[in-house]
Order: sequence, then structure tokens, then C-alpha cells
Amino acid sequence: MGFSKSRLLFSSAAGRLSKSPASYLLCRSWQHQPKFCPASTLAASEPVGAPLSAAKISIEKTAAPKDKLPPTKLIFGHTFTDHMVQIPWNDTDGWLTPKILPYQNLSLDPATCVFHYAFECFEGMKAYKDSNGSIRLFRPDKNMDRMSKTAARICLPTFDHDALIKIIAELVKLDGDWIPSERGYSLYLRPTLIGTQASLGVAPPKSALLYVIMSPVGPYYPTGFKAVKLEATDYAIRAWPKGVGDRKLGANYAPGILPQRMAASRGFQQNLWLFGDEGYITEVGTMNAFFVFQLPDGKLELVTAPLDGTILEGVTRDSILALARERFDKDKWVISERKFTIQEVADHAKAGTLVEAFGSGTAAVVSPIKEISWRDQPISVPLQAGKETGKVAEQMAQWIAEIQYGEVEHTWSVLLN
Repeated sequence: MGFSKSRLLFSSAAGRLSKSPASYLLCRSWQHQPKFCPASTLAASEPVGAPLSAAKISIEKTAAPKDKLPPTKLIFGHTFTDHMVQIPWNDTDGWLTPKILPYQNLSLDPATCVFHYAFECFEGMKAYKDSNGSIRLFRPDKNMDRMSKTAARICLPTFDHDALIKIIAELVKLDGDWIPSERGYSLYLRPTLIGTQASLGVAPPKSALLYVIMSPVGPYYPTGFKAVKLEATDYAIRAWPKGVGDRKLGANYAPGILPQRMAASRGFQQNLWLFGDEGYITEVGTMNAFFVFQLPDGKLELVTAPLDGTILEGVTRDSILALARERFDKDKWVISERKFTIQEVADHAKAGTLVEAFGSGTAAVVSPIKEISWRDQPISVPLQAGKETGKVAEQMAQWIAEIQYGEVEHTWSVLLN
């Protein structure tokens, strides 16, 4: 097959892309005509037509504001604010006018490609209200970067990151009174991008819709940490090398529900996803996984799986690693991103050198682990005396919350004017 007549895409971050076929992912349409999408590692290509612009935003306020629940009655993802963002795109005009509208249903043709071929990606991020009543976003640039990479991987349009942050900021400010003032509460933001072309046939969508909805949420552990029990899972695989396990696609989540239900039927809250005959540890449910080992030289190692394509590039994961490298005593700690196995964890537990384990993610920040079942045998994970958490998980939760709520000034906390 020749590549000489292929239309090249361009990257705003890397300049003109290579003509090498290795620089692209081949997306075949149902007519078997070759089309090219940028590789997932080069996900900043500009879409054809008008770029996304926050300057063109229009705002229509609701005429019927909703009643707000008391903060203590909030259930994660069940209550939504008065407004939402909608931004259409098509392959002729590019990004159209961003609109903030009253929260409403979407109207889509039954043949819309998102229903049939899973052209969908999303993000999860939060807004917080500090002690002065000001609103803050936590590391929104990381979410925009990940969403753009994910979109490019499935041939959806990419976008200007700063423009989308500004549009989201306007939405958050408009519905800012939905953020409870109490510590531990926040506003969960769900940017979503879907293919909207109404036709059957597997091909890059010629139209798309980016929308953002928001939900006020309470603390993940309202009465304190609750450590979880995991089932080490190797009969089902969440992700594999050169796949899309590192992208935030809706299609990555539904297949994990059945193994989770099976684990729950046996008394476990989540799966610890293993990969390969070696039993490499990848993720915990929908979270990244961290373990703390005591090494033979007396140092402590904080270890998590590497970004090898089989785990999500978690924003909380990145934050924990950065804080550990910045604040932990370098003479006492080793911070590692490496492959490690369930057998290594079992060996540390047997030797008394397994110190703690926890998951990390936007919803919970950290989720302490107290037990892992592997081959029907329990691996006990130590916790602090009288607490449902280890020291590192507790410290990370505190440090990150201090930044999120503006108690400690940090570049990660973006103040909305």
C-alpha cells in the first residue's frame, strides 16, 4: 500500500509530522479508503476549520433554577447543576460557537456513530471553593492534555487547551453557588466528546459534540477513610500493550463492570488488575495503584506501575509522584515507576516488608487497601493502628486537599477570577 498521496496532519506542539507510516494510525472506512489519524503519542494536531475559541462564547441562563439538595444528601453523580456547555464541530467549519445553556437532554439520531462504534471520550476533574469563597480548579491543564490525546486516538477533533479551560471556567463561575462551602465538598466536572455523525459504517466522524456537565459532590469518605479489600484479577484483562488502556475512553469502563460484580459477590470492593503470566500489577478498579515496600538497605520504596500504555495517565497519580519526589526525604525514600508483580507483593507481605498500599484517582484522591486476595489466599496490608489508612495515603490526601482548597498556594490550584 502506498502512502505518497496521504494528506498530512500537523501538530501545534511538534511542527510537521513525519511522513513515515509509523507516525500514524490507519483508520479504515467501510469503503476501505485509507484515512489517517495522528498516533496517540502525537495528539496535538489541529482540526480542520475554525479553532476552538473562548472569545465567541454565548450564554443563555436558565429561567427555572433547580432546588439544591443539602450537602449531606448529595450522592456522587446524581445531582447536576443548572447549566452545561455544548460545542459542536464538523470537518468543514471546525469548532462552532461555544454555548452555555440550561442543562438539557441531547437529541441524537439512532444511527449516531457514538452509539454504534464508541466514538466517545471524557474527563473527570473538580472545582473547589476555598475559605474566602473563591473558586479553584485543580490542574486543569493535565485533564485537557489527556483528553486531547484520547480524542486524537479515536479520530475525534482535538482542541485548544487554554480555550476549553476558559470556557469551563465560565460555566463553573455561572454555577458557582452549587459548590458547597464545607471542606471536603467540590464540584465534579465531566467534559465529554462524542462523534455525532448519523450514519452506519466505521469511519472517522465528520461531526462531533463537546459538552460539559457538572455535579456537586461530597467527601468520598464522609466519616473517615474506609480501607478496601481487593481481588487480584487475571482471568480478565483491563488493558494490554499498544492498546488504549491509557486513554480515558468510555469503552474502557463497561468491560470492567462484570469482573467487579464477580469480585463483589465474593466480598471484595474492587479488582486489582494483573497482566501477563508474570502477574504484573496495573490498576485498582478505575484507579492507579501504589505500594510501599521496605528495602533491604532500610529505605522505603513508593512504587507504581509505569506509563507503558496499560494504565491511565492519572492526574492524581502524577500529583502523588511529584509531591513524593519534592517532599519525602531522599535519604530515606526511593520513588519508583516500574513493573512489579503480585508475587513481589506477596513476598514482601510474607517477609513483613509490605508497608501499605492504596489506589489514587479524582473521586477519592486516595483509597487505602487492607487486603488482597490472590489465588484464594489473603495478603494482609498493614494500616496505622486505630486508622483505616496507611501513613503515606493519609499524608498525600492532606497535601493534595491543602492545594485543592487553596490553603497552600501552589501552581496546580488555578484561581478563577
